[in-house]
Amino acid sequence: MCVKIGKETLEMAKKKKQDPAEEQLLAVEETLSKTERYIEENQNTLFIIVAAIILVVGGFYGWQKFIVAPNEREASEEIVWAQMRFEADSFNLALNGDMNNLGLLDIADDYSSTKTGNLANYMAGIAYMKTGNYTEAIRYLDQYDLDDKMIAPIALGAIGDCFMEINQPEDALDYYVRASEKSTNAFTTPIYLKKAGQTAEMLEDYSSAIKYYNRIKNDYPDSQEAQQIEKFIARAEMMNK
Repeated sequence: MCVKIGKETLEMAKKKKQDPAEEQLLAVEETLSKTERYIEENQNTLFIIVAAIILVVGGFYGWQKFIVAPNEREASEEIVWAQMRFEADSFNLALNGDMNNLGLLDIADDYSSTKTGNLANYMAGIAYMKTGNYTEAIRYLDQYDLDDKMIAPIALGAIGDCFMEINQPEDALDYYVRASEKSTNAFTTPIYLKKAGQTAEMLEDYSSAIKYYNRIKNDYPDSQEAQQIEKFIARAEMMNK
């Protein structure tokens, strides 16, 4: 008996017999053809994007090599004289320089994009604080980019000290707390926790004072600030009743 097989049945049979690998290949070819069409249709836009990326990357490396690096070297040479005056406690000379040498203020301004210029901000702030100009000290210390684990908490704590000097204990407390949290370590953290506790007591915020003192007691028992900290805790607890 003869059986007729329709065209559609044959096509379905071919599809069923088709190797899965061939199907994947066809799918890849279809995707590639779509990508090629997209590139052809948008080649001008793609060229602009690629050129922009190259310019940005090349510009960044050029800026680093030909501008930042030479400025950094120059700034590090310029600050030597001012640093020596600073270490000798000649703060006015360190700040303003003389006829032949730049001071910290000029270095901070002229080399603001360098690490040395950033350091000059910190040193200028400390110099102003040492000479009693607390407002300017706050301004320069606040411009210091807090990227050093040891200097950063000291800079924040110094701002707190300046605010205490101009009778702004609320602001001082904020900076002492920030200083204690900026880079937790056994040296600076207990110092600023104790200052925070004492300032909180001054503000009659005894519960906060107890919290700061207890952190010294529990987390930094071997620190100098931990010595007799029980007396500070007892006093704050008594006042908190």
